[in-house]
Amino acid sequence: MLQTAQTKRKRDRRSGAEFMEFTLVLLPLFAILFVLIDASWAIFAKSTLMYAVRTGVRNGITITGTQATTANETLTQMVKDTVQNNALGILRGTSGRAYIQVHYFAQDSSSSTGLTDVSTQSTGNAPGNLMQVSVDSFPLPGLVPRIYNWFTSADRSATSLNACSADQIEPSGDVPPIGVAP
Repeated sequence: MLQTAQTKRKRDRRSGAEFMEFTLVLLPLFAILFVLIDASWAIFAKSTLMYAVRTGVRNGITITGTQATTANETLTQMVKDTVQNNALGILRGTSGRAYIQVHYFAQDSSSSTGLTDVSTQSTGNAPGNLMQVSVDSFPLPGLVPRIYNWFTSADRSATSLNACSADQIEPSGDVPPIGVAP
């Protein structure tokens, strides 16, 4: 019986230590968990935007004038619609649509870059030109405020995301109207 009482006293002395150890482990665990969730959200959003602009380019380079007339839209509007529909709600509404840019480039050997921006010309979407679809400076809010130390307030600033894709416009005898670009 003496050993049992002695063992019980040892357990009583250590019962507060378990709670303290749990607390010391819990804070870093939550910090790691929140960083992992926030980073995963940013990676998911970036890959979604990249998929959306790639899909917009793929559809945009093959759209015909008949398809544009049937939809009662221009090529630029149709491409922006495609990007918005494939962005899983990240670019919803007119505010999200404002981040989508569609540029048209003609290949020009006299230019230092080899390309000339012809987005404002009515023939900018001529077959053989390049179509570039991008999402520029989209502000992605963090899911959890970032805390760097105890002496400064939490960082709630948004992360700026960009995604871009380009391809050559397919040859077609039925070229759709370009619309207002970018």
